[in-house]
Amino acid sequence: MATNKHATIRYNALDQCFSNPGRKYYIEDLIIACNNAIYEYTGKSEGVKRRQIYDDIKFMESEQGWSIPLDRIREGQRVYYRYSDMKFSIKNQLLNESEANQLKETLLILNRFKGMPQFDWMEELLVRIESTFNSKAAIKPIIGFEQNPYLKGLNFITELFNAIYYNKVLNISYQSYKQKTPDVILFHPYYLKQYNNRWFLFGLNEKFNSISNLALDRIIEIKEINKKYIENKSIDFEEYFYDVVGVTVNENRKTHKILLKVSKDLLPYIESKPIHGSQKIKSRYEDGAIIELLLQLNYEFISLIFSYGENVIVIEPDELKMIIKTKAENVLNNYL
Repeated sequence: MATNKHATIRYNALDQCFSNPGRKYYIEDLIIACNNAIYEYTGKSEGVKRRQIYDDIKFMESEQGWSIPLDRIREGQRVYYRYSDMKFSIKNQLLNESEANQLKETLLILNRFKGMPQFDWMEELLVRIESTFNSKAAIKPIIGFEQNPYLKGLNFITELFNAIYYNKVLNISYQSYKQKTPDVILFHPYYLKQYNNRWFLFGLNEKFNSISNLALDRIIEIKEINKKYIENKSIDFEEYFYDVVGVTVNENRKTHKILLKVSKDLLPYIESKPIHGSQKIKSRYEDGAIIELLLQLNYEFISLIFSYGENVIVIEPDELKMIIKTKAENVLNNYL
């Protein structure tokens, strides 16, 4: 199967056109149908070209595709397209060769979850898929993911996922690093996020009537309670972390323009793995470069900058300069 963007959407749109006996679809109509289908699914106008439609048809007719029975019916100077067998549809066909390969690749990714306590069901699912489609995935390891199956709190992921999905209110027994005894928090869960190989739960904390995040490795116990769930109607979690590094978000804290002087030794790493999406090079010089970021000053970002040591110098803001300076002095004092 072609790997270009939105290919599956186009194939399904073309399949619907070819199987419609009540209308003649010329090439211009097929282009419009594909563009409309992409817009319906993504909300974006793709602008599919004539050449792309011809390539899609060629693939659908091939053995690697679905070997579709397509007629090209000439009407004057124009040609319209229709299945010779109007009962045919790619939706009724078995997996083609390309789809089978994609399924195998997916199984290789799913295999990394095997053995983790919250994914016991994955073992049975993989066996059923491999048996049904004759797609044995676990031939040899090809890709590695950063995953720690022994990380504390992972056993809560399935329960929390279901609580979010089914709108359940929870009593969470939680003990932060600073607490000697745990608190019980009345929590309306909204979102799970992983950062730095740790998992965090975001939701409405009734005690403060605000959004809080809880580290899963600090959760002791979860109990579902019979209480009306308060739905999240104000936060888009795809955008919630837009101006932060990590998971600590302060909705009342302003975003800073941050200038950092990066050494030439660290610069290639920073360019290949940007600190944040807002990162841009302001100027270059013989020993490195000045980069600009637009971010909140949160714990994760400060820790990251401090971890770069002498390879990063904070130029502005002054608040960040003083934080890094104080941390450096405290480290130095430990060795005096």
